[in-house]
Amino acid sequence: MDQIRDAILSGDRTEETYANLSIPQTYRAVTVHKDEVDMFEGLASRDKDPRKSLHVDDVPVPELAPGEALVAVMASAINYNTVWTSIFEPVSTFGFLERYGRTSEYAKRHDLPYHVVGSDLAGVVLRTGPGVGKWKPGQEVVAHCLSVELEDADGHNDTMLDPQQRIWGFETNFGGLAELAIVKANQLMPKPTHLSWEEAASPGLVNSTAYRQLISKNGAALKLGDRVLIWGASGGLGSYATQMALAAGATPICVVSSPEKAQICRDMGAELIIDRNAEGYRFWNDDNTAQDPKEWQRLGKKIRELTGGHDVDIVFEHPGRETFGASVYVARKGGTIVTCASTSGYMHEYDNRYLWMNLKNILSSHFANYREAWEANALIDRGLIHPTLSKTYTMDEVGQAALDVHKNAHQGKVGVLTLSPEPGLGVSDPEKRARFETEINRFRDA
Repeated sequence: MDQIRDAILSGDRTEETYANLSIPQTYRAVTVHKDEVDMFEGLASRDKDPRKSLHVDDVPVPELAPGEALVAVMASAINYNTVWTSIFEPVSTFGFLERYGRTSEYAKRHDLPYHVVGSDLAGVVLRTGPGVGKWKPGQEVVAHCLSVELEDADGHNDTMLDPQQRIWGFETNFGGLAELAIVKANQLMPKPTHLSWEEAASPGLVNSTAYRQLISKNGAALKLGDRVLIWGASGGLGSYATQMALAAGATPICVVSSPEKAQICRDMGAELIIDRNAEGYRFWNDDNTAQDPKEWQRLGKKIRELTGGHDVDIVFEHPGRETFGASVYVARKGGTIVTCASTSGYMHEYDNRYLWMNLKNILSSHFANYREAWEANALIDRGLIHPTLSKTYTMDEVGQAALDVHKNAHQGKVGVLTLSPEPGLGVSDPEKRARFETEINRFRDA
């Protein structure tokens, strides 16, 4: 691995150099173990500690299948799916690997007693399997996390509808929190040249997810002038939704949980902000068994105070159970609640009268198809949307990084260095970077 790292740090990107590098037999990777899936049994979700379940192991380099690429990973990032994997909720991901392993001879590689996790990466291509023509050893890349087989017609118009759609590093093995990763070659995209490795790794999953959910015709199809309520507007997902709303000429109403997070939203250019802790909203009673519609009404009143009497056209939903009843209530008549996750619980409850009698829409959204992921990455490359990296850990500190996300003790995205020896490396176009330096560093150490 030292030779691979040295070649990358040298700046040499010739195909011959990387094609001639020896691939080691093992590599360091962040894993969960199949024999530990019951380790948190009886504990509440909030008490489950990723530092106990995430390991850094030496694991064998798998065989490369047709259509795949082996990537030297310089940096990765933490997403909530890694938190779910690490606390074995809502189910153990080993069930995903077992089912995938039954689908083909090459898929059997994924069914292992350990799961290499992580759904983001930035790095350099080392090898490609048979049938790969677009990508060559030595190319700098990032990867989106959509893994599909495309053997069924259902996915040919929208790759997210493929019956064999999976999220790489969550529902597949050999993810990005590692020194090496295996991806399908159609997951690869060009690394933005003005970003460091960790900055380039951090947008992948959340930026693409926000793009489909908010901008794409497959999502809310945000348009100029729309008012959009964004839960967790300074967080890993919401920070990209906030930027996209502003860039599209919409008006974000940013819901945050502290003055510090409110200031980050202002720094991004948002003006309408609700600090839910300062307002003291209590949508559920103490034992979490019943909601209080008066609190929904109070939130709606606050929104109208900020907007000059208007309800929101779109609600950007991802907390799930805690907020969903309020989200349905506050959307305008004919408005859309678009949901992509359930980080506070996936059994949602809402009053259907406010939905059906007001012709509102609940729309589901999950990651992004190939084209949407490319378009989202292009926004980063063009400097229209910027990474929201706040803190970077080493791979040996990955448990703490995941705990930060689990406890919502972070802003934006949390990065993880894998092969890169220190932050700030990997920028190949400093002139381009200089134009966006303030925006790139907006979340730094927040």
